[in-house]
Amino acid sequence: MSTNTAVRRAATVALAGGLLLTASPLAAPAAAAAPPIPSISAKGGFMVDQADGKAIYGKANTTRRQMASTTKVTTAIVVLTTPGVDLNRKVTIKQEYRDYVVRTGASTADLKTGDKVTVRQLLSALMLPSGCDAAYALADTFGTGTTSAARTKSFIGKMNAKAKQLGLVNTKFDSFDGISTTGNNYTTPPELAKMARHAFSSAAFRDVVKATSYKTTATTSSGGTRTYTWYNTNKLLGSYSGAVGIKTGTGTSAGPCLVFAATRGTKTYVGVVLNAPDRFNDAAKLLDFGFGSTTARTMELRSLPAGAQRD
Repeated sequence: MSTNTAVRRAATVALAGGLLLTASPLAAPAAAAAPPIPSISAKGGFMVDQADGKAIYGKANTTRRQMASTTKVTTAIVVLTTPGVDLNRKVTIKQEYRDYVVRTGASTADLKTGDKVTVRQLLSALMLPSGCDAAYALADTFGTGTTSAARTKSFIGKMNAKAKQLGLVNTKFDSFDGISTTGNNYTTPPELAKMARHAFSSAAFRDVVKATSYKTTATTSSGGTRTYTWYNTNKLLGSYSGAVGIKTGTGTSAGPCLVFAATRGTKTYVGVVLNAPDRFNDAAKLLDFGFGSTTARTMELRSLPAGAQRD
């Protein structure tokens, strides 16, 4: 081989190597683009990582809004964090609980007067069909005082104490179920999300709110057996992959509201949408934003049976 040939061959190899070196960064996969921040119908919304409370999304974070029956998240966790609470404790249903839902036109678990139901059953009656009769029963049972009015007022005080304990300065309760008597039943998206995250840390709470339906029996006043079946008004359950809760709410001032949660793998997100005309799709969009998925695009909402409560 001539010297010139050897030089040309070496130059060709070097050039090829240079081209490869130059091309290799271009051949590397490009970094994935961050998903776009979702557009939602809700006037206010917030979502956090359940594990560390890190904010994932926020909209109108400081605006106080009515929260309707999402109030019942606090009702439930006040009961569950009562020292020495016995979930098997029997509570006798009073006629005044039924009269209350008739008088207010409230959602109901249709609890029958004289039936003896457990606290655990009342929590399902509260959170699935959004029973305001169940909320009344729990407030009357876990409040203190010599009259039902005093006991329910005491219980609402405990709800406000819970908010204060969590450092919520823009949250106030004037009811045990979200039916506001004074207009002073409000929160902000981040604060309701913080309350929901606190509640969701309870295994008993998680067990209640994840069910699409709950069937149980209670003892009647005559010693017989009555069967209750309640359906969860949260249509995200059974519709969005990984959905595990939490609570719907609807009111004239509040509009449609939803506190939601979903788990995939080791990741759980908890969120809130307030005054949200398209609340279930809003929640799905926010969860997709967190999980990096596109489930919302093809989600079909679970239907509620005829006669089931809507909230």
